[in-house]
Amino acid sequence: MSEFDLSAEPTLAESTYQRLRADIVACTLTPGQKLRLDPLRTQYGVGVSTLREILNRLASESLVVAEGQKGFSVAPATEADLREIAELRLLLEGHALALSLERGDLEWEGRVVAAHHKLAAIEKRLLAGEARNIVDWVRYDFSFHNALISACGSAALLALHAAIFDRFLRYHMLASSFRGKGVVGDHQALFELALARDAAGAVSMLEAHVEKGVEHVLSTGALAR
Repeated sequence: MSEFDLSAEPTLAESTYQRLRADIVACTLTPGQKLRLDPLRTQYGVGVSTLREILNRLASESLVVAEGQKGFSVAPATEADLREIAELRLLLEGHALALSLERGDLEWEGRVVAAHHKLAAIEKRLLAGEARNIVDWVRYDFSFHNALISACGSAALLALHAAIFDRFLRYHMLASSFRGKGVVGDHQALFELALARDAAGAVSMLEAHVEKGVEHVLSTGALAR
């Protein structure tokens, strides 16, 4: 029986998967870094068999590269990959956003208002120069975008979007830079267009927002580093 089998070690295996995944998205484990099993076993406190299962699972999500006999490494960060992820994000999020604006009820509006309020609050502090961990910002950023599409009616679509969104966020974590007033304005515009149920305007704003995010990451030189 595999150590990763839910009947054998559900809590430890799943929590370790979540920790490793979070460390990759946050760039604590950096793009291209070799993932050697012995150091990871000590760091995360699980057996080698469990680690192999977890790393293969992460490889299926394109966050890890399985290199055959050479083992595993964190997926590299490249401009081509970033642009491909951005296209996938827009494909999924744009479709889900249009559905949510059509189907969203008062409860959906409440989620959007609450998520935007929290995001706007932390962005105001960042603009004022308050030292905050960028992890906090990206968490609220995801919560806002997730709230916008939460009425799409498809759990599978939401799960796919969350996985792609994490891969997109990894590049922002690598750049470790807040885009400033531009991103704040984008979020305000998305918020207003969503509550106005302007699907065409909201999707167009989303496209511009994601493209500006891509160009911002590239402008920092993070990929060259």
